[in-house]
Amino acid sequence: MKERTAKKQNFMHGAAILTIGVMIMKVLGAIYKVPLANILGDYGYGLFLATYNVYNIFFTLSTAGLPVALSRLIAEADANCLEARKEKTFRTAIGTFAVIGILFSSIMFFGNGWLAEVYLRKPDAALSVKAMAPAILLVCLVSAYRGYCQGNGNMIPTTVDEVLEVLFKVISGLILAGVLVKAGYDLPVASAGAILGVSIGSVVSLGYMLFYKKRNYSYVGVPGGKTESTVKIVRDILRIGIPISLGASIMAILSSLDPGICESRLAAAGFSKYDAGVLYGVYAKVQTLFNLPAAFMTPLTIAIVPAVAGAMAIGNKTEAEKTSEDAMRIASVISMPMGVGLSVLSYPIVNVLYPNSNAAGPGLLSIMGIASFFICLVLMENAILQASGKERLPMVALVSGSLLKILINWIIIAIPSVNIYGAPIGTLFGYCCMAVLDYIFIRKALGENPNLGKVLVRPLLCSVLMGASAYGVYSLCSHLIGTTGTLKMLVSMALAVAAGVVIYVAAVVRSKAITNEDMKLIPGGEKLGRLLHMK
Repeated sequence: MKERTAKKQNFMHGAAILTIGVMIMKVLGAIYKVPLANILGDYGYGLFLATYNVYNIFFTLSTAGLPVALSRLIAEADANCLEARKEKTFRTAIGTFAVIGILFSSIMFFGNGWLAEVYLRKPDAALSVKAMAPAILLVCLVSAYRGYCQGNGNMIPTTVDEVLEVLFKVISGLILAGVLVKAGYDLPVASAGAILGVSIGSVVSLGYMLFYKKRNYSYVGVPGGKTESTVKIVRDILRIGIPISLGASIMAILSSLDPGICESRLAAAGFSKYDAGVLYGVYAKVQTLFNLPAAFMTPLTIAIVPAVAGAMAIGNKTEAEKTSEDAMRIASVISMPMGVGLSVLSYPIVNVLYPNSNAAGPGLLSIMGIASFFICLVLMENAILQASGKERLPMVALVSGSLLKILINWIIIAIPSVNIYGAPIGTLFGYCCMAVLDYIFIRKALGENPNLGKVLVRPLLCSVLMGASAYGVYSLCSHLIGTTGTLKMLVSMALAVAAGVVIYVAAVVRSKAITNEDMKLIPGGEKLGRLLHMK
């Protein structure tokens, strides 16, 4: 048996490749939303976003856990050189994912009227829900190919595929929406046209993955060797994937409850319905910034699963422990300065991005910035546990932390002097709880304590130094050039960010929070290490 295979990457190299893809997709997403909102107008764009809420629920249920499960199973087979098992696992996964995709697509397609009227309370969104239905099936099939490549330690096809998907979604969605509006069609039809762009992007995405696998992972001859039964493979995929999907779904459901809890408790604190809506609105704005560090953590969590799973599969616990500790340390090095930066520069950030917003915005972001680090740590810890075969334990942490968040929000938002500030406080304590529980679970799963000095202390010291420097530079610039006007504030903030980056890079190099060995794991890192005089 011969097999033509693509080149693997180590987990840091793979994470770097995925991060580049995330950055490109963020830019494309920003380009997409502004013109689309202008084409569809407030009402049409509201239909578009409402439909996306339905899509996200089915998307989470069908793809949050299953690709991770497939990636882990493929990585375990690859570590043991069981090529036939890899191929059979993939073929079985395709069938399993197709069944799930057909089920959820059918619910959206045939239940579009009910979903629009009862769940969204927007009957005009029915056509958009129907137009979105094919995307669920397509993305399920695509996720099988991505999980297969990721399990083989190859993140390049996932990155290219995601960028192609978003690019064609943007192009086709904008063209269809624009053409339909100019042709005089109603806004519900134009919204459905924009939504159809998601399915078109998914078709291109699936076509690319079919081509990539055939070219880079095609078998010549009939594969032999030990394989598992189809029933066992399906059972393993569901056993691993369902707890992960349920955990993600729990978070999505609890997030959907957040507006109701916040506004009802603000009403209990004596705020009018309008004022409660304003306060929650500014909180929703800063949540966008709060989620930004987590977006850059996802690539690392995707890359860590096959790395740890492969080491565990061959009994190399030492390698699994080292990889896990390195991943947690690098996660801290990346996310901690972002969180501190959001906190110390919360005032200019909110006032530059959201001028004329409620005055509570900067205070909310200062708390949410710290919380953003803990969500990044939780994401990494969850990935390590999932890769180690302990996929049920993150659910315990997620539920415990979420219930704590709801309890804190319920109690302290109703205190007039605290009001909306109780929401980020509850978020902070909730994610702290999750992080601590996950750390305890990792200790039991790996039998070794990750070195908290390396994981947390060095990045924390570097981040505090960076935060103090950035705040000092911003204060000095504000004193010299003033803060009246968005442009002056933007200049001061930009200089503060630049100073903070320089100070932080110097600090992590000096403290060895990032080592020369780490730099060798990323593309071009060795040259950068020499440039920074890393040892």
